[in-house]
Amino acid sequence: MFSQTVEYALRAGVVLASDPDRSWKVREIAEAGCAPVHYLSKILQALARAGLVRSQRGLHGGYALARSPDDVSVYDLVSAIEPIPRLKRCPLGLAEHDSGLCPLHLRLDEAAERMEASLRATTLAELLRKPGPGSPLCLRAEPKTRAPG
Repeated sequence: MFSQTVEYALRAGVVLASDPDRSWKVREIAEAGCAPVHYLSKILQALARAGLVRSQRGLHGGYALARSPDDVSVYDLVSAIEPIPRLKRCPLGLAEHDSGLCPLHLRLDEAAERMEASLRATTLAELLRKPGPGSPLCLRAEPKTRAPG
Protein backbone atom coordinates (compact mmCIF):
# COMPACT_ATOMS: atom_id res chain seq x y z
CA MET A 1 0.00 0.00 0.00
CA PHE A 2 2.81 2.42 0.86
CA SER A 3 6.20 2.71 -0.74
CA GLN A 4 9.37 1.51 0.96
CA THR A 5 10.33 5.18 1.42
CA VAL A 6 7.15 5.85 3.42
CA GLU A 7 7.74 2.66 5.42
CA TYR A 8 11.24 3.87 6.37
CA ALA A 9 9.85 7.29 7.31
CA LEU A 10 7.28 5.64 9.57
CA ARG A 11 9.92 3.46 11.20
CA ALA A 12 12.15 6.50 11.75
CA GLY A 13 9.23 8.36 13.34
CA VAL A 14 8.56 5.49 15.74
CA VAL A 15 12.25 5.27 16.68
CA LEU A 16 12.43 9.00 17.38
CA ALA A 17 9.16 8.85 19.35
CA SER A 18 10.48 6.00 21.50
CA ASP A 19 12.86 8.46 23.21
CA PRO A 20 11.78 11.95 22.14
CA ASP A 21 14.23 13.82 24.38
CA ARG A 22 17.21 12.08 22.81
CA SER A 23 19.20 13.27 19.82
CA TRP A 24 19.57 10.27 17.52
CA LYS A 25 22.35 9.68 15.01
CA VAL A 26 21.20 8.52 11.58
CA ARG A 27 23.07 5.26 12.06
CA GLU A 28 21.20 4.58 15.32
CA ILE A 29 17.83 5.26 13.71
CA ALA A 30 18.74 3.05 10.76
CA GLU A 31 19.78 0.17 13.00
CA ALA A 32 16.69 0.40 15.20
CA GLY A 33 14.37 0.74 12.20
CA CYS A 34 16.10 -1.71 9.85
CA ALA A 35 16.65 0.93 7.17
CA PRO A 36 19.65 1.72 4.96
CA VAL A 37 21.67 4.59 6.47
CA HIS A 38 22.22 6.68 3.32
CA TYR A 39 18.62 6.38 2.16
CA LEU A 40 17.30 7.15 5.64
CA SER A 41 19.44 10.28 5.75
CA LYS A 42 17.56 11.67 2.74
CA ILE A 43 14.22 10.71 4.29
CA LEU A 44 15.10 12.48 7.54
CA GLN A 45 16.02 15.60 5.57
CA ALA A 46 12.57 15.52 3.95
CA LEU A 47 10.93 15.11 7.37
CA ALA A 48 12.99 18.06 8.64
CA ARG A 49 11.83 20.21 5.69
CA ALA A 50 8.25 19.29 6.62
CA GLY A 51 8.89 20.45 10.19
CA LEU A 52 8.41 17.01 11.73
CA VAL A 53 11.98 16.45 12.89
CA ARG A 54 14.77 18.80 13.79
CA SER A 55 18.40 18.23 13.11
CA GLN A 56 21.45 19.53 14.89
CA ARG A 57 24.98 19.33 13.61
CA GLY A 58 28.03 18.68 15.70
CA LEU A 59 29.37 16.24 18.22
CA HIS A 60 26.13 16.00 20.18
CA GLY A 61 23.94 16.52 17.15
CA GLY A 62 21.48 14.23 15.48
CA TYR A 63 17.76 14.05 14.82
CA ALA A 64 14.81 14.40 17.17
CA LEU A 65 11.08 14.92 16.78
CA ALA A 66 10.15 18.58 16.43
CA ARG A 67 6.89 17.97 18.33
CA SER A 68 5.63 15.64 21.00
CA PRO A 69 4.88 12.06 19.81
CA ASP A 70 1.27 12.81 20.81
CA ASP A 71 1.23 15.61 18.22
CA VAL A 72 2.73 13.74 15.26
CA SER A 73 0.30 11.60 13.28
CA VAL A 74 1.02 8.79 10.88
CA TYR A 75 -0.62 11.01 8.27
CA ASP A 76 1.96 13.74 8.93
CA LEU A 77 4.79 11.36 8.12
CA VAL A 78 3.10 9.79 5.11
CA SER A 79 2.13 13.12 3.56
CA ALA A 80 5.62 14.55 4.08
CA ILE A 81 7.02 11.79 1.87
CA GLU A 82 4.23 10.81 -0.55
CA PRO A 83 0.86 12.51 -0.11
CA ILE A 84 -2.13 10.25 -0.63
CA PRO A 85 -3.54 11.07 -4.07
CA ARG A 86 -7.05 12.45 -4.09
CA LEU A 87 -9.34 12.58 -7.12
CA LYS A 88 -10.58 16.03 -8.06
CA ARG A 89 -11.60 15.20 -11.62
CA CYS A 90 -11.90 12.15 -13.83
CA PRO A 91 -8.47 10.53 -14.13
CA LEU A 92 -9.47 9.33 -17.61
CA GLY A 93 -10.17 12.87 -18.80
CA LEU A 94 -13.67 11.98 -20.02
CA ALA A 95 -15.68 15.06 -21.01
CA GLU A 96 -18.93 13.56 -19.70
CA HIS A 97 -17.35 13.47 -16.22
CA ASP A 98 -16.54 17.20 -16.17
CA SER A 99 -19.46 17.91 -13.85
CA GLY A 100 -18.15 15.56 -11.14
CA LEU A 101 -16.65 12.21 -10.41
CA CYS A 102 -18.36 9.10 -11.71
CA PRO A 103 -19.58 6.61 -9.06
CA LEU A 104 -16.40 4.51 -9.32
CA HIS A 105 -13.97 7.39 -8.91
CA LEU A 106 -16.16 8.99 -6.24
CA ARG A 107 -15.95 5.75 -4.19
CA LEU A 108 -12.18 5.58 -4.68
CA ASP A 109 -11.79 9.14 -3.48
CA GLU A 110 -14.04 8.43 -0.49
CA ALA A 111 -11.80 5.47 0.40
CA ALA A 112 -8.74 7.74 0.23
CA GLU A 113 -10.54 10.22 2.48
CA ARG A 114 -11.31 7.50 5.06
CA MET A 115 -7.68 6.33 4.97
CA GLU A 116 -6.48 9.90 5.53
CA ALA A 117 -8.84 10.27 8.49
CA SER A 118 -7.61 7.03 10.04
CA LEU A 119 -3.95 8.02 9.60
CA ARG A 120 -4.63 11.49 11.03
CA ALA A 121 -6.23 9.87 14.09
CA THR A 122 -3.20 7.67 14.81
CA THR A 123 -0.24 9.28 16.57
CA LEU A 124 3.28 8.01 17.07
CA ALA A 125 2.65 7.89 20.82
CA GLU A 126 -0.38 5.69 20.23
CA LEU A 127 1.66 3.26 18.13
CA LEU A 128 4.13 2.87 20.97
CA ARG A 129 1.36 2.32 23.54
CA LYS A 130 -0.53 -0.35 21.58
CA PRO A 131 -0.01 -3.85 22.90
CA GLY A 132 1.07 -6.41 20.40
CA PRO A 133 3.80 -8.77 19.41
CA GLY A 134 7.18 -7.09 19.20
CA SER A 135 8.11 -3.65 18.11
CA PRO A 136 6.37 -1.82 15.27
CA LEU A 137 9.77 -1.22 13.69
CA CYS A 138 11.14 -4.33 12.09
CA LEU A 139 11.85 -7.97 12.62
CA ARG A 140 15.40 -9.07 13.01
CA ALA A 141 16.18 -12.60 11.89
CA GLU A 142 17.39 -14.79 14.69
CA PRO A 143 20.90 -16.11 14.15
CA LYS A 144 20.88 -19.64 12.83
CA THR A 145 22.57 -22.23 14.97
CA ARG A 146 24.13 -25.24 13.43
CA ALA A 147 23.14 -28.64 14.64
CA PRO A 148 26.04 -30.63 16.11
CA GLY A 149 27.72 -33.07 13.81
